[in-house]
Amino acid sequence: MTSELLALLPELFELLAFGVGSLGLSVAGLYIERFAIAVFESGNAKLGAWIALLGAMAFYFAYLMATDKFRPKLASLRRRHAE
Repeated sequence: MTSELLALLPELFELLAFGVGSLGLSVAGLYIERFAIAVFESGNAKLGAWIALLGAMAFYFAYLMATDKFRPKLASLRRRHAE
């Protein structure tokens, strides 16, 4: 049982890294978007729009990490565990 858990440990660590990375990018995107709104309200529309684009890119990469990396890895681990 212990050897099975040790063999599974790197994959669990990878799954954790993808999950935390996706969550971190989402939180960063939220912070960047709030900052963009503050800059836009202060009167600097061009800079606010640019910062909003950066926040949207952070959300996009969080989505990609969650759908392209996290979900398939989780499905793979579930399949291996069921066998």
